[in-house]
Amino acid sequence: MDLIIKNAKLINHPWESNIGIENGKIAEISKQPLNGEEKIDLKGNILLPGFIDPHVHFRDPGLTKKEDFRTGSESAANGGFATVIDMPNTLPKTNTYKDFKDKLAIAEKKSIVNFKLQAGVNTYEEMEKIVGLEPASFKIFMDLETDEELEKIFHDLGELRVRSDYNGLVAVHAENQAIVRAESEKLKDSTNPIDYSYGRPDVAEDVSVKQAIDLAYRNNLRLHICHLSTIKSLDLATTAKNFVDISTEFTPHHLLLNNDSYNTYGTIVKTNPPLRENEKSIQIANLDENSIIGTDHAPHTLEEKNQGTWNSSPGIPNLETVVPLLLNEVNKGNIKLELIPKILSENAAKVFGLENKGEIAIGKDADFTAIDLNREGTINIEKFKTKAEYSPFDGFKYKGEPILTIVNGKTVMNKI
Repeated sequence: MDLIIKNAKLINHPWESNIGIENGKIAEISKQPLNGEEKIDLKGNILLPGFIDPHVHFRDPGLTKKEDFRTGSESAANGGFATVIDMPNTLPKTNTYKDFKDKLAIAEKKSIVNFKLQAGVNTYEEMEKIVGLEPASFKIFMDLETDEELEKIFHDLGELRVRSDYNGLVAVHAENQAIVRAESEKLKDSTNPIDYSYGRPDVAEDVSVKQAIDLAYRNNLRLHICHLSTIKSLDLATTAKNFVDISTEFTPHHLLLNNDSYNTYGTIVKTNPPLRENEKSIQIANLDENSIIGTDHAPHTLEEKNQGTWNSSPGIPNLETVVPLLLNEVNKGNIKLELIPKILSENAAKVFGLENKGEIAIGKDADFTAIDLNREGTINIEKFKTKAEYSPFDGFKYKGEPILTIVNGKTVMNKI
């Protein structure tokens, strides 16, 4: 075989296993030794299905001073991710057939990990053409649309699902435009970074999530809520599972920080939706076997991050911090180890139709992430592969980190 992974501990397996890989696929899983051209000895460390990040901003094309598909994918591999799904808000936006196809060509040339692309919304005719390029889903930034525009967008996507091969999946950034504009206007003269979180209050998200659920239900669409941040929105989404095909995604910064962090880190932690007051924010304890982690990896230059409360660019780079942060929570007893492959791989594979990923089984793609639960360290932005030179998690001590990333049978990161 092309590659043998030796002495791998698989979750829920009582023995160490040997994995045989051939032509980018898992060919054999055995307790017995296997022969192959190349061997990697995991020495009893845990092997998981390759991690999938359904929410990254690689800024390519048009904004490549912040990131590009080469540095972004290197950052993903370094953080333990074998697959990423890139967002459409580049320059130009990925909301036409031509621009979507052009970005596919860029990613194909530069990426060292698997990728899919989200499509932006546009006219019905343009979206119908994009469907032929198999977008992961259509992404709607609800904070950039009026209620009337949202009605039309969801209606058109509902029609598209009926008339084409579109899978019906809509991913939403859920913040209500009118509420955000009104509340931000009241605070526009503030120079205190924490006021950014009050200018985009929790109620703006809650109202928008409720609206998205209603529009998805009426138009027979599947709904994926990106970077959900409030307890009330989570409750709304949980209840909606009784009548809508709905999934929810959580970022590490919303899980581990709250809006007190603005007083410590200033605009470095500015992001959309903003960090919430502790009593209204989702927490690590809210993760369950259906959750999905999306990093919302959103790099900017340091100059762009330091333009004051309202003019600083929103976004935090997370691809190289999230896995050690979550494994640290495992070691603290706040998350069960068994949740890790579900929230970082299996669930995203199911939602986004990545049929050959998210599972270690014969015939599946040979995408793997190995972790060392006992390795200790400190998050250090100087070791990041991303172009971003900032993180609120810089200096955080952790126990547990990714040590190997394999993509289609090829090693793209090895720290064993």
